[in-house]
Amino acid sequence: MAAAAISVTLVLVAGAQDIPPVAPLPAPQPFSEWLVEFRNEAATRGIRPEILEAAFADVEHPDDTILERDRTQAEFTLQLDQYLRRRLTPSLVRTGQAMFTKNRTLLADIGKRYGVSPRIVVAVWGLESNFGRFAGVRPTIPALATLAYDPRRASFFRSELFSALEILNRGDIDLAKLKGSWAGALGQPQFMPSIYLKYAQDFDGDGRRDIWTSQPDVFASVAFYLREHGWSDQMTWGREVVVPKAARAAIESVPKREEGCRAERVMTVKRPLSEWKKRGLRGLGNRPLPSGEAPASLVAAGSRHFLVYDNYEAILGYNCAHTYALSVALLSDRIK
Repeated sequence: MAAAAISVTLVLVAGAQDIPPVAPLPAPQPFSEWLVEFRNEAATRGIRPEILEAAFADVEHPDDTILERDRTQAEFTLQLDQYLRRRLTPSLVRTGQAMFTKNRTLLADIGKRYGVSPRIVVAVWGLESNFGRFAGVRPTIPALATLAYDPRRASFFRSELFSALEILNRGDIDLAKLKGSWAGALGQPQFMPSIYLKYAQDFDGDGRRDIWTSQPDVFASVAFYLREHGWSDQMTWGREVVVPKAARAAIESVPKREEGCRAERVMTVKRPLSEWKKRGLRGLGNRPLPSGEAPASLVAAGSRHFLVYDNYEAILGYNCAHTYALSVALLSDRIK
């Protein structure tokens, strides 16, 4: 990255005589003025005055800690297969099994209602909140106000800040309890506020969609989200496969996708299992691939490979990263 930055600088210096002077960037709008304008717009959207007054009572300036976190997110350097070995520890699997057993009755009810495997719900819950141990401790309104004011991703976080105010406006949770991650992700499922408004469920029937402390609401919200993103219990998410050395060229010639998020664009296009068989793909233990299943895409995870179906894409809809989706999928397989 450093070398690339140096080369760009050299090009700009070498051609400086051909580049017209650049006008200085305008000074950013003072935060206090920005906040007044934002509150005025929120009022036009129907947010009650008392909600606005309480929400922004202690918001006087951007939170430098939030900005630092946003600019220094860790760069992923492990190979995907290395990551999976490190992430899917025996301890994680044991905890997942214990939590599945402890909540078996509730999970079965939710699985029946939403048509989503309880094992996948527990796996998502485990990856998002360490099985309920983390629901976020940072006040959401100041965090989102900071990120909405910062120009880097202002449009996205401005919209999320409006959504967070709407959560308060609807009375789903009190301001003091509206907490989450530094980036505004809420509760045990780590929903952004706009996702909460669209997908959070009141499964316990108390009139609130409490994804912070209500286990029924947490599990149901995860299940509903996955169902709405295409999950079907009529099929598997996928399976690990083997690419024999003699088949590598035929397998690698299958084109990658051209659309979707970054993770989707490194997957192959879907191909029938019959075609994957002809190209030499085999199951683990050199077993033949099954017959009659839907077309599948191939995901390469370092030295490992996975054939994945629409259910896998539902997991990517939750978090579009193969590190995440494969961790969830493989953890769910190990929960019995």
